[in-house]
Amino acid sequence: MTVKAVAFVARSGTGKTTLMERVLPELLHRGFRVGAMKHDAHRFEIDHPGKDSFRLAEAGAGTMLITSAEKLALVKKHSESPSAEELVQTYFSDMDLVLVEGFRRSSLPKIELHRKGRNDPLICRGGNHDPGLIAVASDEPLELDVPVLNLNDPRNIADFIEANLLRSPA
Repeated sequence: MTVKAVAFVARSGTGKTTLMERVLPELLHRGFRVGAMKHDAHRFEIDHPGKDSFRLAEAGAGTMLITSAEKLALVKKHSESPSAEELVQTYFSDMDLVLVEGFRRSSLPKIELHRKGRNDPLICRGGNHDPGLIAVASDEPLELDVPVLNLNDPRNIADFIEANLLRSPA
């Protein structure tokens, strides 16, 4: 089974995480199993020096997993970043949908965020016409070839995702 995903894309500081954290509970309330994935362009560490898991990774473990009764964390070293599509299919097979933050160069369906106060040009339209763009969530009306959703209405955005990704054929 192919796991469905939608990437929320925008320039830094536009509110991708905030919108995702408002849309996610709307989809959960409807009975969908929803995962989340974030792209980080910077180096990040989820482990800390001195902890056993950190020590094992530092000793050379290519994959290190720590687990408890409630959750697990996986640290997997790689020579190049896996694609968003590969990550979704590998790690989210138990989900109906994955909300993805970033990965603007992926082939995933995308909802781009736009705020009138920022005056940023759209990433997926204009100089770069991304065929994966399925909608723009904006706080002002825009004339585009895709639906323009109200950025401040997470219920409406969840409706759009449900109708266009979760209720549509694979």
